[in-house]
Amino acid sequence: MVKVPDAIRIVRIDQPHARNAINSATAARLHDELLAFDADDDAKVAVLTGDEVAFCAGANLRDLPDLRPSGPLGPTRLQLSKPVIAAIEGWCVAGGVELAAWCDLRVASATARFGCLERRWGVPLIDGGTYRLPRIVGLGRALDLILTGREFDVEEAAAIGFVNRVTPAGGALGAAVELGEQLAGFPWRALVNDRRSVYEGLGLGLEDALANEDRLGRDTIFAPGFADGVAAFERRSRDR
Repeated sequence: MVKVPDAIRIVRIDQPHARNAINSATAARLHDELLAFDADDDAKVAVLTGDEVAFCAGANLRDLPDLRPSGPLGPTRLQLSKPVIAAIEGWCVAGGVELAAWCDLRVASATARFGCLERRWGVPLIDGGTYRLPRIVGLGRALDLILTGREFDVEEAAAIGFVNRVTPAGGALGAAVELGEQLAGFPWRALVNDRRSVYEGLGLGLEDALANEDRLGRDTIFAPGFADGVAAFERRSRDR
């Protein structure tokens, strides 16, 4: 049983009978749960997960999720203000890869299997995969995964940078919660502003990206409490 701190919000796909393939109702629920997380000042990090068999097998083709503005799988057009970590066991395929790519970080167990398997049935990537995968693993690797639709294991996923942490079987959720607790423990304004700067900078040229980073950095530096953090750092440095 994983103990979940108050600052961490667990969001479960909860379609175990279909390897957590997402239907319209589940897509709507995930969208709403993640927006509620983003609006909750007490929740700092969300962990998106499935079960021990599958993280997500993509869209449930028997009830294909609506082509909603927020993305067929629910949240994949959203840009939240706080981090989301994917905790992956078992199958993470088709739209599941896209959903995991939407998350900020990905923790996967030794059982995890990946692949853009929708290639085999003529189903397009439509939940951000063609945008996010190249930015995570690089253009050449992303094209290999997208065009061939081949299956790959957790070792390769870690080697190409798609997965950030690898755990033994059954350990992904606990490790993701631990990672989330670590993030939640850092000075919060600096963390969320730096995260925001990364995402906003992706669509900007160098000069504009640096100006945006400077603006957000100043927002952090001149915020109440920043001096207290500097003083704590100086005390810790003296004590070493």
